[in-house]
Amino acid sequence: MSKREFDLIVLGVGMAAVNAANKCAASGWSVAVIDELPYGGTCALRGCDPKKMLRRGAEIIDAARLMKGKGIEPNGIAINWPDLVAFTKSFTGKMPDRIESGLESKGVTTLHGTACFVDRDTIEIEGEGLFKANHFLIATGAKPRPLDVPGAEFLIDSTQFMRLEALPKRILFIGGGFISFEFGHIASRAGSEVCTIDRGDRPLKGFDAGLVEKLVARGEEIGIELRRNTALKSIKKDGADFVVTIEVDGKTQDSRADLVVHGAGRVPAIDNLGLAVANIETGDNGIAVNAYLQSESNPAIYAAGDAADTRGAPLTPVAVFEGKVAASNMLKGNHTKPDYRGVPSAVFTIPELTRVGMLEEEARQTGHNVRLVEYDTGKWYSNLRVGETYAATKIIIDDDKDTILGAHLLGPEYGEIINFFGMAIRLGLTTKDLKQMVAAYPSVGSDLGSML
Repeated sequence: MSKREFDLIVLGVGMAAVNAANKCAASGWSVAVIDELPYGGTCALRGCDPKKMLRRGAEIIDAARLMKGKGIEPNGIAINWPDLVAFTKSFTGKMPDRIESGLESKGVTTLHGTACFVDRDTIEIEGEGLFKANHFLIATGAKPRPLDVPGAEFLIDSTQFMRLEALPKRILFIGGGFISFEFGHIASRAGSEVCTIDRGDRPLKGFDAGLVEKLVARGEEIGIELRRNTALKSIKKDGADFVVTIEVDGKTQDSRADLVVHGAGRVPAIDNLGLAVANIETGDNGIAVNAYLQSESNPAIYAAGDAADTRGAPLTPVAVFEGKVAASNMLKGNHTKPDYRGVPSAVFTIPELTRVGMLEEEARQTGHNVRLVEYDTGKWYSNLRVGETYAATKIIIDDDKDTILGAHLLGPEYGEIINFFGMAIRLGLTTKDLKQMVAAYPSVGSDLGSML
């Protein structure tokens, strides 16, 4: 069987892949990309972007309720779920063709189908034949973590949630992470009864514990129930209901729901690539790579984004710069390492919970002379203006150097403010530097100096 040959073949067509493919093609390489799903990856099609469009509906509902008695009458304001889903599709529906045409305009060969390695330097694409390359970039992203419980087939994932034609009355979310919190906040504002079960005592473990508890309290205020130390044992269908068996303190009990949503984490989507045939070592966190994102067992292979076992968080901006770093190292030889300093993350609940840098316990464990600046900002003007009382900040400062070690924020529009702290960490700015910023007033950004 004849083989088509390229300088680079990229598996997966998300943000890491697009950036790497375009960079290598611009340098004169022959490049092909392949994906079994529509081009765009999780963020653009099944995650960040459509999720935040759904959140906009919840924001409107919440904003009106917070302003009740302050000049706004929220009665009669409601989410039309089919229209809101259609609104998200006005964005996601255009993205695959837009991304594909953009790649083709750069000279990239675009392929569709299921790819699997058949040798160290060759893949087979179902229905298309064999393809050989000098380099491969694996950027296939992540998928929901398999749950080994009876009835797991009844779970829907976040992708299916965003395509629901209607929201049912009772929704049970499994797991205490991003997906359960974000979609739970949306569903509750849309009128559903929401319950989340978490097998541990502390949800959203990557975020400041005190701020998480404030967010949990905010969720309880709008009717979201969080059940901690609760394990999923099984799911079964009973007429129109799902009967969910859970275990609490060693005892089982049943709960009923109209919909059960998988929010219990994600794992690298690499199982079906035939990596062992190509001598590509992997672990629970993805493909084993060195500091330059090169496979430790097959030098022709690089990996980026959620498919790679790196120090980077599973975030779109991380995938983007890892894709660029991998491309640069393939083009010029290993010379560049990803810089993970100052990368913010946010849980887009209402209000949003954000983080950049170290947690307080991490800063103390690493021996820094820590200075904490904490505020309950629920009565600050920026939050008073919109009626939000659940808001707080914790800034962790190296008192010897006056630099930011970590920033943790809960409040409206704090997903924008956290970027300033990320920039400060990345550039080594001091708190004195940040306080010199002159902000438009009255904007949320003008609170930055006071947070310090």
